[in-house]
Amino acid sequence: MQDHQPTTPLERLRLKLARADALVQLAVLGILCGLLAGAVIIAFRLSLEHLQVRLLMSHAEDYENLPWLERFAWPALGGLALGLLFHVRGMPVGVVHVMERLNYHRAVLPWRNAAVQFFAALVSIASGHSVGREGPGIHLGAWGGSALGGWLALPGNSQRTLVGCGVAAAIGASFNTPLAGVVFAMEVVLMEYSITGFAPVILAAVSGTALTRLVYGPMPAFEVPPLELGSVAELPYVLVIGILIGTLAAAFVRLITFVTSHTQAWPAVLRLTLAGVCTGALALPVPAIMGIGYDTVSGALLGQLGLFAMLAVVGVKLLATTVGIGLGLPGGLIGPTFVIGAAAGGAMGIFANALFPGDVSSHGFYAMVGMGAMMGATLQAPLAALIAMLELTGNPHILLPGMLAVIAAGLTSSEGFRQGPVFVGLLRTRGLETRNDPVRQRLRRRGVEAVVDRRFLRAPRCISRAAAEALLAEAPHWLLVQDAEPPFAIPAADLARALVADAAAQDIDLAGIASTARGPAMAVPLTASLLDALEAMNSADAELVYLTTPDRRGGERVCGVVPRQAIESEYRYNDRPL
Repeated sequence: MQDHQPTTPLERLRLKLARADALVQLAVLGILCGLLAGAVIIAFRLSLEHLQVRLLMSHAEDYENLPWLERFAWPALGGLALGLLFHVRGMPVGVVHVMERLNYHRAVLPWRNAAVQFFAALVSIASGHSVGREGPGIHLGAWGGSALGGWLALPGNSQRTLVGCGVAAAIGASFNTPLAGVVFAMEVVLMEYSITGFAPVILAAVSGTALTRLVYGPMPAFEVPPLELGSVAELPYVLVIGILIGTLAAAFVRLITFVTSHTQAWPAVLRLTLAGVCTGALALPVPAIMGIGYDTVSGALLGQLGLFAMLAVVGVKLLATTVGIGLGLPGGLIGPTFVIGAAAGGAMGIFANALFPGDVSSHGFYAMVGMGAMMGATLQAPLAALIAMLELTGNPHILLPGMLAVIAAGLTSSEGFRQGPVFVGLLRTRGLETRNDPVRQRLRRRGVEAVVDRRFLRAPRCISRAAAEALLAEAPHWLLVQDAEPPFAIPAADLARALVADAAAQDIDLAGIASTARGPAMAVPLTASLLDALEAMNSADAELVYLTTPDRRGGERVCGVVPRQAIESEYRYNDRPL
């Protein structure tokens, strides 16, 4: 009998993780994942800051003091360099790549894409393009989780959770906002909440943020003064700001998906060089759009920017970011939404103070509200935006106006202008969907190893009566025939009935045995989830999958079989929590 039961501690760990209740094991892995992601983020940030200082001959982000020629030349040359890099190594990168791998490739992120992301993002940000570092950070953090799961050969459902851990740690490490990292990972990337998933993702965000605090200290990404709503009478004005920010967010999403869909077939050298030239040209009159722009956000929050400066940043930053990222620049878009939202909110605050001097909050307060509203509406992630506002300010009084502005902005963008989450829109420009209905979520949370039937035997298609009786003597549940085209499997009981029905038969063709359960069999890796197995069956019109895993000689061994009925019972009849 080929009854392949787990024997080593690692095999037993994989079997436990294939189920949906491996909370302790996932929690430990979440801590390790957070530390790995935090280390990668620290390496990226240190490399970026060093490169910026070397290029600018000053402190990082000091693009405003560059001569006009350099403000144009650096983005243009950076775009050309990136175009040549992606011409040679044309690999997808960024948050959309992470979401694609989560939905279509069992959460396996190749290390080559992560390496390209690391160096390409350094060039893109340091040369002054209007992109953020969060998108690259999310990709690198997600790769850290995927690499840990791949090294341990964990099942796909656990691999997915570890990718979420890496995303949460990356966001927490970037902004010093661990809770916002958790909610972002669940709300934006994984697009689902689960009890089992919360603990490891929270621990990953804590460990990743704690590691970065050892290097950068406990201060958040922005310098935020004490902010508070002056009076509830300002709430109607906050509502107006939310509607206006929602309109900006809709324009942002629409422009970025429009540019992407119409230019993604262009050669990489043309696209990225054009992105650099456009950024350089726009930076000539408004140098504040260059780079990550956190200094601009801090200026808006502290009330250091004038009305026309903030209006210029809103319009030019929005155009530079949508064109640049739409043309394929390897950078993030969360940072630019912070800049646009803070500048727009700050400008609206100046209007309010001009109309009602002394009776309304500071325009720094409105800048913070605008920043959260722009993030929430662009990502369609209101909870992540609210938690980010709370952690960045350390002030619970920001939540009341923030809730109103974030929801108003989100509804304006989604319902008023029919614009969904920006990452989902970019995924659709590639012809892909997120495919995240409740049944898929349930099947993704369990590994196929959790329902595997290990009592099987491999048999040739044509078999003698004596050999058949010898096989049945070992009491298998299934007989797997791999020398047929396509391979198939039958219940062992069907062979027993065939022997009884035709007592004179000496040679038996297993393909000719009548069986309602017989059907083509598909091979899937032992690390697959139930959803992966079901999709493999559907693609080949099969009724059964057999699980394979690499052996020590470089080949593959079969570990068990899973019939369609076992998978369907998980969402039809099984009341156990996943």
